[in-house]
Amino acid sequence: MTRRKFIAATSLAALGTSGTQVLAQSGSLPEVHWRIASSYPKTLFTIYGAMEQMAKRVAELTSGKFTISLHSAGELMPALQVVDAVQGGTVEAAHTASYFFIGKDPAFGFATALPFGLNSRGQNAWIYEGGGEKILADFYDTYGMVHLPVGNTGTQMAGWYRKEITGVEDLKGLKFRVGGLAGMVLSKLGVIPQQIAAGDVYPALEKGTIDAAEFVGPADDERLGLHKVAKYYYYPGWWEGTAHLSLFINKSVWSNLPPLYQSVLRIAALEATEWSMAKYDISNPPALRRLVANGAQLRPFPKSVTQASFKAAEELYQELSAKSPAFKKIYTEWVKFRNEQVMWQQFCDLPFDNLMANILKTK
Repeated sequence: MTRRKFIAATSLAALGTSGTQVLAQSGSLPEVHWRIASSYPKTLFTIYGAMEQMAKRVAELTSGKFTISLHSAGELMPALQVVDAVQGGTVEAAHTASYFFIGKDPAFGFATALPFGLNSRGQNAWIYEGGGEKILADFYDTYGMVHLPVGNTGTQMAGWYRKEITGVEDLKGLKFRVGGLAGMVLSKLGVIPQQIAAGDVYPALEKGTIDAAEFVGPADDERLGLHKVAKYYYYPGWWEGTAHLSLFINKSVWSNLPPLYQSVLRIAALEATEWSMAKYDISNPPALRRLVANGAQLRPFPKSVTQASFKAAEELYQELSAKSPAFKKIYTEWVKFRNEQVMWQQFCDLPFDNLMANILKTK
């Protein structure tokens, strides 16, 4: 049995029925069509592609009764207005990154990533088994939305810079395209954060409107052409040890779905998230080699920068907890979970990864 067929089989088992029964039942199920607005362009084949994968599986599992049309950034509304469109009922759902909307409440950051937070394994554990799904559901319910994770980038790079970053002083006055709470952390160190949609990052960097930009990692960054306008490529992206993408669904629309369709959406979302992680792990290594061959200069952040950034992040979280009851509630549980995960991974993934990296360096 192929891996994809195994996933499909286990997905249908989770629905409590066989594939044949789903198709048989579909005759009595209503026809439903959704429009989903994305914050991303079609050129980002993994982020956008995760939602395409999900839409395809939803149609397959309902024998074409439940269909989704996906619209790229700017097709229906600007990329950063998709959540407003869901809340207002303009579209049924939006595919985006939750942290784009921290202006509504800083607690929007948790579903995607917090600086110095969890890696992808930890984020999955927190959401699906560590209480994250429930506490996020309660939060998004106050905005009239249902939330499903759809897609994950894994740990990200720290972006492209026109000049080298040798210390904290080099951050002062730096106009930096950076998403989520990372901008609030970096602003404490003198950075001028800019939130710019994916399709606008290259021209902003090319024209000098910004001095640096982070997006995801080698595969997506290469497709955006960022290496053509800034040569210093920094790592690690401490603000995104993971980056879950989100599907926000209008609460009334969700409530009117048959339970089977709700289950199908959850299962298709899980499958799309696993697919996106695999896709990134396949596409990033060769993309990184090409970027370096084309002149990209890989640089680790200096220790002074990461230490100052961590201190600024801890200060910010205390400030946000004092201002936002929702942030405080989620952060109190999240930070305990993060600390436990970091403790555990010191004895599993981290030493193994370091072992392999050191062994292979000598070959």
